[in-house]
Amino acid sequence: MSKKYILSLDQGTTSSRALIFDHSGRIISMAQKDFTQFFPQPGWVEHDANEIWSTQSSVAAEAVAKANLSGDNIEAIGITNQRETVVVWDVDTQQPIHKAIVWQDRRTSSYCETLKQAGHESMIRDKTGLVIDAYFSATKLKWILDNVEGAREKANNGKLKFGTIDSWLIYKFTRGRVHATDITNASRTMLFNIHTQSWDEELLSLFDIPAEMLPEVKQSSEIITTTATTLFSSKIPISGVAGDQQAALFGQMCLEPGMGKTTYGTGCFLVMNTGNEAIQSENNLLTTIAWKIDGKVSYALEGSVFIGGAAIQWLRDGLRIIHEAVATEALATSVDDNDGVYFVPALTGLGAPYWDQFARGAIVGLTRGTKAAHIVRAALEGIGFQVADVIHAMEQDMGSKSKELRVDGGAVANNFLMQFQSDLLQSDVVRPKVLETTALGAAYLAGLATGYWKNIDEIKSQWQLDRKFSPQLSADEVGDMMDRWHDAVGRSRNWASKK
Repeated sequence: MSKKYILSLDQGTTSSRALIFDHSGRIISMAQKDFTQFFPQPGWVEHDANEIWSTQSSVAAEAVAKANLSGDNIEAIGITNQRETVVVWDVDTQQPIHKAIVWQDRRTSSYCETLKQAGHESMIRDKTGLVIDAYFSATKLKWILDNVEGAREKANNGKLKFGTIDSWLIYKFTRGRVHATDITNASRTMLFNIHTQSWDEELLSLFDIPAEMLPEVKQSSEIITTTATTLFSSKIPISGVAGDQQAALFGQMCLEPGMGKTTYGTGCFLVMNTGNEAIQSENNLLTTIAWKIDGKVSYALEGSVFIGGAAIQWLRDGLRIIHEAVATEALATSVDDNDGVYFVPALTGLGAPYWDQFARGAIVGLTRGTKAAHIVRAALEGIGFQVADVIHAMEQDMGSKSKELRVDGGAVANNFLMQFQSDLLQSDVVRPKVLETTALGAAYLAGLATGYWKNIDEIKSQWQLDRKFSPQLSADEVGDMMDRWHDAVGRSRNWASKK
């Protein structure tokens, strides 16, 4: 057992990463490469799918080499990925016909409004658990078919394949032999019926998408295929696949109904396990599939915040008022409070619970006395406020208050943000020792399928606490801040529609 490891591929929105885990869930090595972000028009976000493949395959080889291992030492590969992002490729050339359209992309917002006005909202919600929004894959896929010359004809002739990023990576790792996805990624396309667990003919007809384009849907934990590339001399099973937020939920061992986590990455995503029941939200949250293991589906409620860590990235790369993200904690604590400054980071619209495609970022409360530190603090607080909005909506759906929130992702290293989050929620925020829970979740799913771990009980004991943050502010103080936050949100809403 000591000579075998799990290779976890974490294909994110801004970088491709590879991590190797041992049997105790410890990270042995890690490699990471950023890739190019394309913004061809306001609200449009694209990636080069070939660059995603080249960076992901190269960091996989690098992580193995760093650990002084070979492919023979890898028991299995787990894949976790940015969800909803659309790749369409030509069957004959195995090349993408257009840049990948990223989950953040808003180009189909107007079309989504047309769908709502035509009365499709309840049907789509009932089948998919999703709201009509440009966030999801279906409208992006339709856009490519409608706007790339010859695409629709090729699609109708069975010459094009569609996939989310997991499908693209599986396709490339098998040199075009296998076109598959897992059930969690399928559930984010707005084409998949989460109750029948199948692609839905009515939805395919609505979006005019040929069924032949779609990948075969697999469980989150099963041996899907083995690698066929020259990257490794041995054939390695690909046996765990899940969208990044579902993988993080599993990596956090949120296995019982009512257990939830928030991942603070480019966006912030709160997911709560609801067991074998698909709870339809009354508060604008999404119903989604958490995973499918051994033939059993677990469902979840999810709230998506589009801009989390990306707000800090914007302060660094756009405004250039910080040089590196780690500086934000010291800057935020260098001032006593936000001095009345509130930052609504709706840079690509607002997700749950607002679902306002036309909201735009706003910084309000500026005075001559405002310093860079106040804006940085307001940005961190803006992340916390958005997460609090989602959790409060989730508590209403569940009919109970959350006792604790498990957290992961890059931003949770920021103690100021974690303490502020605990204050806003008036509950404990719990940070684990292994922060790479997204990659760890994919590793666990992969290792379970091959018997590397005997069962879920064996891996439950591996979760370890790093630090618990408990509320320090009173409920009244928090209530005042939330009121001001909601005032600021109101000023940012529907902004882009007023042209």
